[in-house]
Parts: sequence; structure tokens; C-alpha cells
Amino acid sequence: MAKRSCPLSRVYGLLEPGPVLLLTTAHKGKANVMTLSWHTMMEFEPPLVGCIVSNRNFSFAALKATRECVLNIPTLELATQVVGCGNTSGQTLDKFAAFDLTPQPASLVAAPRIKECYAQFECRVVDTRGVNRYGLFVLEVLKAWIDPSVKAPATVHHQGYGAFRVAGETIRLPSTKK
Repeated sequence: MAKRSCPLSRVYGLLEPGPVLLLTTAHKGKANVMTLSWHTMMEFEPPLVGCIVSNRNFSFAALKATRECVLNIPTLELATQVVGCGNTSGQTLDKFAAFDLTPQPASLVAAPRIKECYAQFECRVVDTRGVNRYGLFVLEVLKAWIDPSVKAPATVHHQGYGAFRVAGETIRLPSTKK
């Protein structure tokens, strides 16, 4: 099969690393939600997650100041809220109220968990060396929560320019790794 040149603007959509997340923070008495799709696993144990948060995002200052957050994993049922949170600013809007999301207390961080998300990870920032240059925060997952009733979560994956893909079939192949 002959290959053809691909616009560089499509690279992100081809490499997209995982499900869209809802990152929550709490700072100066205000909780916020932002949509996050630029993240990657960096270590198995303890679980480390690299997240890119632009300094243009309202959540950036809260994450930098408090050094903690919650990564919430929504499913397809929350797709409208995911896009809404990504297209608005928490500086002027209470996204929990605007998008019918229920904040729940976390056990180890001040940022709230989102009740409607099937999984949540309470995190603290453990490395900020890439923050000024790239907006890269390295997070350690301190506590993980999951809804055991959700057997095959239909997670949403951002491909850029308003295009999303929904997670599909799970397959199992032999592996000697964890």
C-alpha cells in the first residue's frame, strides 16, 4: 500500500495517548474542572503520570500553587460535559454547577473527585522541572478509586479539532510483562 504525506497538524490525533480526563483542583476556596487529553503514564509503581497543563488554563495556577489534583476518568455518557469543560474557563464559571458534575471529597488531597466519573486518581505533583518550558507536571497517584460495576468503560479519546473516538473492544494477548 502506498503511503502519502500527512499534515503535521494530524500527528496529535494519531498519537493520542489515552482517554480524555477531567482534572480537578481546589485553590483559595474555589474548585475547578478542566478537560485534559495530554497525559501519559511514566512509571508503574508508584504510578507516575505526566500531564501537560498550559499556563493559559485557569487550573495551571492552582496546580502549581497547591501541587495536588484529582484525575477523573469520564465515560461516553459525560462527553457533552467533557467538551463543555474544555470550552469554558473556570475563572468566570463554576463548571461543577454549569455541567451538572457532583464534587465529592477526596481522602488525601483538597481537590474534589467527580462522582459521575467511573475512576478517580488523587495525585500530588512530584516533579515540576518541565513546567516552565512545557507545562509538564509529573504526578504521583496517591489513591485510586474505581466503580466496580463498570466492566467495559466507553472512554472518550480526543483526536483534535472536535473529533473524538470511543474506546473499543479489549483483546488479550500473551505477555510476560506486568
